[in-house]
Amino acid sequence: MRCPFCMFDESKVIDSRTSADFSIRRRRECLSCARRFTTYERIEESPIKVIKKDGSRVAFDKDRIRAGVEKACYKRPISAEQIDQLVGDVEAAIYEDGLREVPSRRIGELVFNLLRDLDKVAFVRFASVYREFKDVHDFVDELQPILENRRREP
Repeated sequence: MRCPFCMFDESKVIDSRTSADFSIRRRRECLSCARRFTTYERIEESPIKVIKKDGSRVAFDKDRIRAGVEKACYKRPISAEQIDQLVGDVEAAIYEDGLREVPSRRIGELVFNLLRDLDKVAFVRFASVYREFKDVHDFVDELQPILENRRREP
């Protein structure tokens, strides 16, 4: 594995762990500069296509999910690890479905539900874009259950 710092081609594995998304996390140390870095190995799945609203199909790209989640979580107390976990959970759910094509709506619903549990503000931000509210009343209708739950909590 090439060192990202000095570009030397050899490193040794310090630690290796499997994670919930079936990837292998390896902590490595460069044999030239002695700096440490982390790599991930995962099985290359058969490509999944996302069916967009207009009917077009594009390759599934978890980085697009990550970008949307990062926008929703901007300036919120959510760590990069939490975002990685959420994106990994979405990706795992899509692969578990076993479909070669998945509607973009399914991906949006997965993110929507996971963000609701992670952070209410990020959830509202994501919902405001994802749900394409027609007016303020639609937006308030979506927020109502959250506000009611908040009033019930001590």
